[in-house]
Amino acid sequence: MNLTGQNALVVGGGTGMGEAIALAFAAEGMNVAIAGRRQDKLNAVAAQSAKPMRTKTADVGDRESVRELFEWFAGEHDRLHVLVNSAGVNIPKRSMSELAPEDWDKLMRINATGAYNCLHYGLPLMRPHKEGLVINISSIAGLRASHLGGVAYNASKFAMNALGTSAAGDELPNNIRITTICPGEVDTPILDARPEPPDAAHRATILQAEDIGQITVAVAKLPPRAHIPELTIKPTSQLFV
Repeated sequence: MNLTGQNALVVGGGTGMGEAIALAFAAEGMNVAIAGRRQDKLNAVAAQSAKPMRTKTADVGDRESVRELFEWFAGEHDRLHVLVNSAGVNIPKRSMSELAPEDWDKLMRINATGAYNCLHYGLPLMRPHKEGLVINISSIAGLRASHLGGVAYNASKFAMNALGTSAAGDELPNNIRITTICPGEVDTPILDARPEPPDAAHRATILQAEDIGQITVAVAKLPPRAHIPELTIKPTSQLFV
């Protein structure tokens, strides 16, 4: 399906996978808006775009901020074709013995509740048209809880996966598809939050953000009759256990 002229909002589009997805969408001729917490990061992404890209600061963990984001988007575009939820964080002290309550709250607020907030305000823009696509960028940690991801991150991503599956069932009458993409290791800034960040040699062997951009475009190009509920992509070198 040709994406030219479709409207997309990429939340978390200022860095990492969200950045790569936004640029890949723009290269396909989509009208792309990106949102994130830092205007300087958004501006840097927009400057790389193949076509003009709108930007808006927003904090997915702040429900009022998300409401304002979608009101702004509705004022800029006649409809929302594709919504990407790619905002996500992790923290260095992530084992159960180290995890602070405030860090648990932070990860659940951004990774899980943040996705809910975007669905809450984004889906009403799709329902009147009886069509739309939501792509949630989750993690392999939402399928396989591991020490690498950490307690709070794993839990938040399991929640995000369940949110996508449940909401997709509810939106069947509206022909709105929700796809959850679960990447394995990807070379993005979130790796710097690991207790021991990987070196350049390791980063070279894992997925790159552009890989996620390509697979997201492939999902978006499917016709409305086709729905991928969940998609897992991992580095060839990473075990799926």
